[in-house]
Amino acid sequence: MSNQIQSIPRPLVRTNQWFIVLSVLVTWFTKQEWILAIPLAAGLMGLIIDFNPIMRFAKIFLKKNPSEYIPEDKDQQQFNQVISVICLAGGLISYLFHWTVLGYVFTVMVGLAAFVAILGFCVGCFIRYQWKQYQYRRNLSHHH
Repeated sequence: MSNQIQSIPRPLVRTNQWFIVLSVLVTWFTKQEWILAIPLAAGLMGLIIDFNPIMRFAKIFLKKNPSEYIPEDKDQQQFNQVISVICLAGGLISYLFHWTVLGYVFTVMVGLAAFVAILGFCVGCFIRYQWKQYQYRRNLSHHH
């Protein structure tokens, strides 16, 4: 592996975000909780075996070379995917146990975060940045 930062073309990230948003909406309107298992499984596959079937399918439709698109940092996207997997799993498990309010809390969080990311503000990026700042400040204070 080379030294350069690994990236994912933005259209693939956007497709994954839209898939999460639409899955949450369809789940709410149809009351079919199992639908959440689809983006959950895709997210887990992306994290565990580095193969997100949603992104891989979307890649077929790229018109240009992947490197010609705006790049999204792969490490950041993995961090965001961990958050979405936790929320999707929390939502699915909550609905399965008939904890409807908790199910809505988890799915509203993941759906809203994905939609806001589509609009241009990355909640996961903000959280990761704050965490890195906290670690940096903590390290500074321990060295003095």
